[in-house]
Amino acid sequence: MARADLGARSSYPSAGPPPRIRARGGRVRRFVHRYGWRAYAVPLLTVATLITLGDLAANGSTPSPAASASAATSTAPSAVPPAVETSPPLPSAVGEGGPDGAVGGEAAPSVEPAVDAQSYVEKGPGTLSIVDFSSRVYGTGPLRRFVVEVEDGIGVDGTAFAKAVRGTLADPRSWGNGGRLSFQQVDAAAAAAGQYDFRVAVVSPGNMDSFCPGLRTLGYTSCRVGERAVINLARWSTAVPDYQGDVATYRHYVVNHEVGHALGNGHQPCPGPGAVAPVMQQQTLGLDGCVKNAWPYP
Repeated sequence: MARADLGARSSYPSAGPPPRIRARGGRVRRFVHRYGWRAYAVPLLTVATLITLGDLAANGSTPSPAASASAATSTAPSAVPPAVETSPPLPSAVGEGGPDGAVGGEAAPSVEPAVDAQSYVEKGPGTLSIVDFSSRVYGTGPLRRFVVEVEDGIGVDGTAFAKAVRGTLADPRSWGNGGRLSFQQVDAAAAAAGQYDFRVAVVSPGNMDSFCPGLRTLGYTSCRVGERAVINLARWSTAVPDYQGDVATYRHYVVNHEVGHALGNGHQPCPGPGAVAPVMQQQTLGLDGCVKNAWPYP
């Protein structure tokens, strides 16, 4: 029996291809079915990569681990700062009066020069004992009496030290030259009575700054503070590099130099290369081209 709607479109679904949207959904499902978890991982990794690249572009490149380590090393403070930078600049000792009226001595170098090793006490208890001895008068000029002191516990024979000081001041090349002055060591009783003009003391290097307030010897140089000429035990024992081991001559120099301050003399410069150094030149710090000299009137 013929049907009148045979040539018309059927209102029922046909067996042909599914609608277009269903075909697209089918391709996605087939892709997921074929590649499994990779189908999700690839898009996520792509998005993460794009985000990272954008962040780098906004903030600049990240330094490599090696560069970071180098930067940390260069900015870290040095564990041991240079010794030259550990103290403020040192003033000239002359005229730099401390609380006790210090007006003499030698300014310390920023770095202590090397000297021949010799045994001496680095720091004693900081107390002084008078060498109880009264000498005859040496010289013929106006009399200057002096007291000799030794720091306790530093291993210095007071009698021998006092003899060395007397021997220097009694020498005709010293301050008494030609009847200019005379000198006499006085005992503890005269010291207690104030019958003296100045003191000469030997002190351990570790206590020098305590006995030389305001002069900052750094434990290297000697000084004169008020009525006391203070001789550094380290210099008494080892001298200084420019004296090349001539400790005996240096001892004459340091006594004459510090007593020279006690007598009112200031520092003098080297007159010129090859000249004899004035005894009031700071020879402990260098000869500046001069020839070493221990005497006011060589």
